[in-house]
Amino acid sequence: MRTLRHRSQGSDVHTLEEMLVALGYRVKISEFFGLDTQKAVMDFQSQNNLVVDGIVGPKTWSVLIAAHDNLTRFNDKFLAEQDLIDFASRYNLELAAVKAVNEIESSGKGFLLDGRPRILFEGHIFWKQLAKRGLRPEDFMEDRTANVLYKSWTKAFYEGGEQEYDRLEKAAGMSDLDAVHDAAYCSASYGAFQIMGFHYDLLGYQNVDTYVAHIYTHERAHLEAFGSFCLANNLIRHLQSKNWTAFARGYNGPGFAQNKYDIKLEKAYQKYKSL
Repeated sequence: MRTLRHRSQGSDVHTLEEMLVALGYRVKISEFFGLDTQKAVMDFQSQNNLVVDGIVGPKTWSVLIAAHDNLTRFNDKFLAEQDLIDFASRYNLELAAVKAVNEIESSGKGFLLDGRPRILFEGHIFWKQLAKRGLRPEDFMEDRTANVLYKSWTKAFYEGGEQEYDRLEKAAGMSDLDAVHDAAYCSASYGAFQIMGFHYDLLGYQNVDTYVAHIYTHERAHLEAFGSFCLANNLIRHLQSKNWTAFARGYNGPGFAQNKYDIKLEKAYQKYKSL
């Protein structure tokens, strides 16, 4: 690859921008090295202990390629077309409806670059889970735990990516009590469909550790958990009838209308039905 910088043009710029998007950067894929691409390159260089100059030379190319290879290392854990076909058959659903739900309700790829499932830790749920086990959340509060234990929901502490595991491990390590460990793992959502750990019993798992271990195996496990969740909450019927409003209300909660989940589902369904 030739050295690229701001205002470079050509097919190798297109390749660079595709790699950056795959790595999570929001850049326009074209054959022009714009300011958005320069900003993304500089962030990547900063995150990977390279000279931050926005120039993609041999060193930056080599680290980019290695990172991209790492990204694709876990492709054998991704859903395939047959997985969706099998899901549709199992629940007597139209394949277009399954694909619509997979597009809109899934968070996208179910795994991080290191092969661990995507998670989101919820500190207000941790508060409730501790109380549910007869523990006083107030007894565990201190400055260092402020970002993992709080009474009311807030998005202030969400960090995303690998940092969510730091928060989960901090919560689980607040005490040697098994109840605290269980409460912590019950307080995160897991995988492509981000189903909370405390649903493990509803989903048919013996304990939260069994649920999490299954989610580690494959995105197919994420889809299985999603199906079990919909079945347990009587949502399959809405997918069968394509009642997107009822499904979105049941799956996404009362905020579904504000986020237009039902409209997005309908549009996605019509798109896949026409293919």
